[in-house]
Amino acid sequence: MQYPIPISQRQDMERKTEVTIDGEKFLINGEWTYKGVGWQGHPIEGLLFNTRMVQGIFDDLNPDTRHRWAYPDTDVWDADRNTHEFIEAMPLWRDHGVLAFTINLQGGSPQGYSKEQPWINSAINGDGTLRPDYMARLQAILDRADELGMVVILGLFYFGQENVMENGAAIRRAVDAVVDWLFDHEYRNVIIEINNESNIRYQQPLLMPDGVHELIEQAKARTRDGCRFLVGTSYGGGFIPKPNVVNVSDFLLVHGNGVKDPNRITEMVEQTRQVEGYRPMPILFNEDDHFDFDQPFNNMIAATQAYASWGYFDYRMADEGFEHGYQSVPVDWGINSDRKRGFFNLVRQITSGQS
Repeated sequence: MQYPIPISQRQDMERKTEVTIDGEKFLINGEWTYKGVGWQGHPIEGLLFNTRMVQGIFDDLNPDTRHRWAYPDTDVWDADRNTHEFIEAMPLWRDHGVLAFTINLQGGSPQGYSKEQPWINSAINGDGTLRPDYMARLQAILDRADELGMVVILGLFYFGQENVMENGAAIRRAVDAVVDWLFDHEYRNVIIEINNESNIRYQQPLLMPDGVHELIEQAKARTRDGCRFLVGTSYGGGFIPKPNVVNVSDFLLVHGNGVKDPNRITEMVEQTRQVEGYRPMPILFNEDDHFDFDQPFNNMIAATQAYASWGYFDYRMADEGFEHGYQSVPVDWGINSDRKRGFFNLVRQITSGQS
């Protein structure tokens, strides 16, 4: 079966969705998200409930590992099918109150967590140029997100895949190329995450905690018609942002992986607001692999009560079927497992103001 990717050929497309920030609040088209909504005495407007969907444009350029991602019903991997099914599922996520998702140009571990990454999954060539096939799939997803009023957290680099980059100059070229590509397509619903978990296993100094602020500043400085993109970067689970990043970021990305006690989520938000250079800006968890959605207190609820946005990270665990997880390839992009249903149902409850 063929899975055509619906790419618009228009360069003058009138976009429908623009994301902005006012203090700690996210706005879509000039209005606070979830405007007027509160939940159990806590304000919800201005938050951005999100989910980690980083494999939406996944492919594997290594012929020795490509077979690992075969679909169970066809025994072959199909990158266009993956993007097609991603796009078909997006309205369902939106209907449950999820307004944003993270997608990465270098994906994430297709096994959930990996010690080694022999596969090659990168929309960015070693010299910093962009691969047209990946960017065509990304365009289809961003176009649909724009139509649905959704925000996309676009990650540029991922540890284990950034080793395709030739050097720091190529990384800088890639940042400029991505920002220019976004400008060329007139997207206003995208915020940029320079790299996933900047304090984890990177080889290039520009992608490490002490250097990544330079790339944030570089992306922010690239403007067109007086406009620029909102930019930040993320850290590993439980890690508090460093002052050099806080000082230059538009929003702060933190992760809840490894944080088993929801009270630590509350503490992380409080500590982040105390970092040197902090001023009112959104704090957003865009990766947390803790669930307990049926419990009266969990990581998601803790973040919400602390007025921080929360994002769901799920992968296929040992002996689980195709319907489980959103990061493990091949992906079932529907809401077809208990964990997925637990997350989406709780988001719907919170964002509709139900007790």
